[in-house]
Amino acid sequence: MNEPATTHVAQAGTLESMDCLVSITGAGARAIEISGSSAARFKGAIEKKIGEVLDTLSAKPVKVTVQDNGAIDVVLGARVEAAYRRFERGPSA
Repeated sequence: MNEPATTHVAQAGTLESMDCLVSITGAGARAIEISGSSAARFKGAIEKKIGEVLDTLSAKPVKVTVQDNGAIDVVLGARVEAAYRRFERGPSA
């Protein structure tokens, strides 16, 4: 049951130090892309947190792109949730 991807992009966060920028777009399957200063060192933990948040939200398949600049776990979770909820709302009129 793959849904077609959409070009709508929802974002939350910033590129400031100790934050992250999360972008979400529609996808046929869940995909996670991570870049930034903490990506190499904490990729596994970041992927796990993103998955937990999306599972909690019963999220449909999306592509999550994270530019991480040292965001702590709760900040990352909040940014993913905010971006996903904006994605669900759809493009603003």
